Amino acid sequence: MSLKDRVQDDMKAALRAKDKQRLGAIRLILAAIKQREVDERIELNDGQTLAVLEKMIKQRRESLAQYQNAGRADLAAQEAFEIELIQTYLPAPLSEAELDALIAHAIAATGAQSVRDMGKIMTLIKDQAQGRADMATVSARVKTRFGA
Repeated sequence: MSLKDRVQDDMKAALRAKDKQRLGAIRLILAAIKQREVDERIELNDGQTLAVLEKMIKQRRESLAQYQNAGRADLAAQEAFEIELIQTYLPAPLSEAELDALIAHAIAATGAQSVRDMGKIMTLIKDQAQGRADMATVSARVKTRFGA
C-alpha cells in the first residue's frame, strides 16, 4: 500500500469516526499531495510524498514558533496536533548512532576533505535519510565534523 493510499484510508476512517480535527488535518495533507501532482502533472511516488510531508512539517514548525511568540495558544495547539499527525506517516527517525554512521559513510564515500564538499555529502545523505532525519540538523552535524 502506498503512502498516499494510507493517508486516504485514514481520511475515510476519520470521516466514519466523525473526528473533525483529524479529518481536517488529513484533508490538508491530501490537498498538498494533490497540488504537487497537479502542478507537476505526475503521480507522486512514496519518496516524493515524503518530501511533501517534510515540507508541511517544516512549515508547521515555523508557524508554531510564531504562534507561541504571539501568545496564541489555540493556534499553536492546532499546529502541534498537525505536526504530530503528519509525523505518523513518516518512517521511524534515525537514532544518533545511525545518523553519525550515515554521515561518516557519506564523508568516506565522497572523499570529502572540507566544508566545501558539503553539497556532495548532503546529496548522498538526503537520499538515505529522507523522512527519517531533519536535514538542517544533519547539515549542522556535518559542519561540526569539519570544525566549521
